Amino acid sequence: MPRVVLYSRPGCHLCERALVALRALREGPGAPPPFEVTEVNIESDPALERGFLLEIPVIEVDGTVVTTAPVEMAAVRAALAAS
Repeated sequence: MPRVVLYSRPGCHLCERALVALRALREGPGAPPPFEVTEVNIESDPALERGFLLEIPVIEVDGTVVTTAPVEMAAVRAALAAS
């Protein structure tokens, strides 16, 4: 099962939208094969915070960053289809 990671931080409205969009992609019509979504708070790791603070939300599929703000769900869908 593909693993999707959403890098975010508390209070980030774009991150909240990205999570809603990932859930809709997973459950909506024409959904790709099942995938797991994990949300990671970048504030929990100084390296993540330095690397992603200006780019969140960041979405990674199976270890590869596929989109950053502004999030392109088509890129996520394509990465999931390829996995």
